[in-house]
Amino acid sequence: MPTVTTAARLHFGFQNLSLAHERLYGGVGLALDEPRLTVEATRADTVQCDDPATEPYVQRVVDVLDVPGAAVSVEERFPRHVGLGSGTQLSLATLIAVVRAYDRTADARTYAPQLGRGGRSGVGVAAFESGGFIVDGGHPTERFTAEPPAEGDWDVPPVLAHHDVPAHWRFVIVIPDTDPGQSGSAEDQSMRQAVERADPGIADEISTLLTRRVLPAIATRDHDDFGQAAARLGRLNGAWYADEQGGVYRPPAGALVDSLASAPVISGAGQSSWGPTVWGLTTADYESEARDAGVLALDAADVDGTIRVVAPRNTGASLTE
Repeated sequence: MPTVTTAARLHFGFQNLSLAHERLYGGVGLALDEPRLTVEATRADTVQCDDPATEPYVQRVVDVLDVPGAAVSVEERFPRHVGLGSGTQLSLATLIAVVRAYDRTADARTYAPQLGRGGRSGVGVAAFESGGFIVDGGHPTERFTAEPPAEGDWDVPPVLAHHDVPAHWRFVIVIPDTDPGQSGSAEDQSMRQAVERADPGIADEISTLLTRRVLPAIATRDHDDFGQAAARLGRLNGAWYADEQGGVYRPPAGALVDSLASAPVISGAGQSSWGPTVWGLTTADYESEARDAGVLALDAADVDGTIRVVAPRNTGASLTE
C-alpha cells in the first residue's frame, strides 16, 4: 500500500505585494519535521475516505488523474487553516499516494496548479519536494487581475534559493485555541485587497533585508541573525495585512510574539502565514526552556493552546510501498 509522509511548513511572508514592482508575491519559508501528515491509498471503484474533511481532496485528485476512484486513509494529520500549510501537503500527499496505487508516476509541481495549489506561494510545493529553507520567485505582476485566475491557470513559482536548515535549530510552535486563519475565497479576497493598496516601499525594505540578512544568515548558519531577520520580514508583511487581519499580527498572535521574543532562549519570533500559529527560533540545547517560553506566551495572551518544539526538515515527502 503506498504511504506518503510529509510535514508542516512555516511561511515567514512574501517579498512583494505591490503592483508597482515587476514580480508579485515571492514566498519565504521553511519545512518542519513535525507535525506530520501520513496518507495511505489503494485502488477503488469510488472515492472512499475515513475523514469527511479529506474527501474533497481525494475527489479532486481522482478527477485530475482520471482514475475510477481511491480508498484513502489519513493516519497522521495536523490542524487545518492554522498557518502550517496543511492543505497543500494533504493535496500533494494524496496525489502521490493515489498515483502509486495505480502504478503510475506524477510530478507534484506539475499537478499542483490543477489541485489549486501554488497559486501565490511556492513554498509549500517546494517543501513537499525537498524540504529546507525556500525562497520562490513569485509571479509576473502583469498577470494579476481583479478576479482570481481559473484554477490551474498558473505555474508554481520557481525556487530562487534553497538551503538546508541547520539540524540543531529548533522551532517552538505555539498554536492558540482560536478561530482558524483565512483560507479559500475569503483568503483570496483579503490578499487582493492587500495587493491593491500595498505600499511598494515595504517591498524595497524586504528586498534589502532578504539579500543582506536572511540569505547570508541561513548560508552561514547564523542562528541569531536568521531568527531576528525572519521576524522582521514577518513584521513588514504584517504592515501590508494590518487592515485584513486586525493588526500587524492577527490577534492574539501579537501578544504571543511579544512574549516569545522576550525570552532569552528565543532568537526571533513571528506569525506563520495568516496565523494563528506563532513560531520562535531556538536550538536543541534549549528545548525545555523554549517550551516553557511557549507556556508563558499562552499565559500572556490569556488563551489555551498547544506547544511543540520541532526540528527542521531537510528532505521532501517520503514514499513507502
